[in-house]
Amino acid sequence: MYARPVTATAAALLGIGATLVSGPAARAAGPTAPSERHGEPLVIAHRGASAYAPENTLAAVDLADRMGFDWVENDVQRTEDGELVVLHDDSLTRTTDVEQRFPGRAPWRVRDFTAAEIATLDAGGWFGAAWTGARVPTLKQYLNRVDRNHQKLLLEIKRPELYPGIERDVLRVLRQEGWLDRSHVRRKLVVQSFGADSVRAVHRQRPDVVTGFLGAPPVADLPSYAAFTDQINPSHTTLTADYVAAAHRLKGAHGKRLQVHTWTVNDAVGAARVAGFGVDGIITDRPDVVRDAVG
Repeated sequence: MYARPVTATAAALLGIGATLVSGPAARAAGPTAPSERHGEPLVIAHRGASAYAPENTLAAVDLADRMGFDWVENDVQRTEDGELVVLHDDSLTRTTDVEQRFPGRAPWRVRDFTAAEIATLDAGGWFGAAWTGARVPTLKQYLNRVDRNHQKLLLEIKRPELYPGIERDVLRVLRQEGWLDRSHVRRKLVVQSFGADSVRAVHRQRPDVVTGFLGAPPVADLPSYAAFTDQINPSHTTLTADYVAAAHRLKGAHGKRLQVHTWTVNDAVGAARVAGFGVDGIITDRPDVVRDAVG
């Protein structure tokens, strides 16, 4: 689901302190079990607080922090010159002004632009005039902001088939920015993807890192996934209590109970429904709504 315009809740939050435009197996060695969280699922801010600020920007990260959410989710892709940037779509058109800035460069794919070119784009104006001037952050910038806020990261490797070797690049940047030390790996980082081969690659290259597979493999196939991942993270539209229970009967790659984090739940009824299934986490554009619904 995509972000929506700023609401009254966000506007109130934005009035607190500085302007945001300026500037979520193991959790890493072992995921926190629901019983250890008093039965409440983890609430993860999808692309930051993306119902209230432009998705995947530093502003959305900061807003999630102001709202009191430790875990944020993002999407990572690679530019033409090998820089990792935080953006959901493989095209720049929906969330930037790239068509106006570079009219002759259709179809405006991320991989066809340099990091310097992408850094000039407005990644906030599409969401509302108040956000004009927000930028597409590099992964390095994003990691530094999440760290500064004492937050935690659910990092999605987006469209890995478009970027051969991106897993190695992601791990390199994580290492360079201090995110592969014991503290981060144990408590602050999960790497996920829709690509099973991508998740396998991360697990093979860094067996200590917690991983998640985005999707809902058949129950019969779950044991093979549990060999290389710690989380099975399906859409809430396909989820059932029986599926969650089947996953929970298995141990993931780090010997802990296989977890289930579901996406993208944006209303109280849906949040209460999946919480009743026993999910370990809920990924949401509206983390405040989900938090109120599940405790």
